[in-house]
Amino acid sequence: MNDSPSRPPTPVAAEPGWQRGRSAESLPEVHRTITVPAGASFWRKVLAFSGPGFLVAVGYMDPGNWATDLAGGAKFGYTLLSVIMISNVMAIVLQHLCIKLGVATGRDLAQACRDHYSRPTVYFLWILCELAIAACDLAEVVGSAIGLQLLFGIPLVWGCVITAFDVMIVLLLQHRGFRYIEALVITLIVTIGTCFTVELFVAKPDLGGVLAGFIPRLEVLRNSEMLYIAIGILGATVMPHNLYLHSSIIQTRKFLQNSAGKTEAIKFGTIDSTFALMFALFINAAILVLAGAAFHGNGHEQVGEIQEAYHLLDGVLGVTFASTLFALALLASGQNSTLTGTLAGQIVMEGFLNIRLRPWVRRLITRGIAIVPAVIVIGIYGEARSTQLLVASQVCLSMQLGFACWPLMRFTGDRAKMGEFVNPWWLKLLGWSITLVIIALNVKLLLDTFLPDDWSQVFLRAVGLATLH
Repeated sequence: MNDSPSRPPTPVAAEPGWQRGRSAESLPEVHRTITVPAGASFWRKVLAFSGPGFLVAVGYMDPGNWATDLAGGAKFGYTLLSVIMISNVMAIVLQHLCIKLGVATGRDLAQACRDHYSRPTVYFLWILCELAIAACDLAEVVGSAIGLQLLFGIPLVWGCVITAFDVMIVLLLQHRGFRYIEALVITLIVTIGTCFTVELFVAKPDLGGVLAGFIPRLEVLRNSEMLYIAIGILGATVMPHNLYLHSSIIQTRKFLQNSAGKTEAIKFGTIDSTFALMFALFINAAILVLAGAAFHGNGHEQVGEIQEAYHLLDGVLGVTFASTLFALALLASGQNSTLTGTLAGQIVMEGFLNIRLRPWVRRLITRGIAIVPAVIVIGIYGEARSTQLLVASQVCLSMQLGFACWPLMRFTGDRAKMGEFVNPWWLKLLGWSITLVIIALNVKLLLDTFLPDDWSQVFLRAVGLATLH
């Protein structure tokens, strides 16, 4: 693979429905490098398309989820399981739309924004997306550093620096083929799942209480503290950069560029992502259930620090290996997420700005966007505030969601852009409902946080939710 920078592509005429012509492939080093065998069986094609969904699912079980799920489980028991479930359903729908956009238009979401919006709007969306990636990477870097600290006693700041070496891992594996990255990610996911399966077996949670927790409750909207954690869970589950990532990596598959080929790619891509996200649902629910079973109702309701949970687990569960499994899963989660976060950073930078850099240069830039803020923040606030930083980063992520969901819905609902793959009316209704719920909840959180209660009440009446109080 040539490591030299690519020449700027020759401009082409704008396609119908777009203001600018498509000028570059998304992730050109691996674009359409994985062949989908023609005439293969159903299960052979499932395997051929398997992979991108798991790379996306990694972002739904990153260390930011740990912080919000631990806080929610310890403080409120199994109540917020319904929020995890609803967030996962939202994620499945939104990731399906990303697959459709990438397959039907040949653009990732960042490229679609650049080819549709004016330049000031493009730069505005790019800055917001970079902020979201920085917040996400902050959670992933800090989570990995906490895992290294708990397992090996490495100081948190040095742990953050060590995570920079994932740049080399991505370069090495992508040079050998995108399947190697997918294989590493899936291996780490299996490691996380195995650790939590053992933890749940030891914790012996109340099955009836767990099932009841999946039933949505209005109490989540009434209780501002519960709502804050719930929106943090939403931000940790439905992540803005995953929308950009998935619309790009689905194009690593070399499917037929006709109606039948694209229909098949959307079908099998959705199977892949739905299965992977259901596995992510298990991981997120397991973290909250473990916290609920171990800490809620026995005097440990205020456990919110990952480090504190680590030190308490052995004593509460009565086994000596619980905390070690917990830390091992955390480290695997953090390293997994930094791999996909690096790819997302590349996609966003190239897609919005249409620039081409040497692979090692652009990965150092995207990694620096995460490492530098993490080291500075930890240096200022200290190691004791690391978990609060994780929760705050997830709320910040949630605030960016509307700015990614809106163009996604706008593009996939436009027949001029999508052709026969335009969203049907029911999917438009579902997608826009999810987008508006996300925006409304975030606005309410801002009002509750920064404005007096009466302003919050005005907002609730405006959206018709005042009857919940």
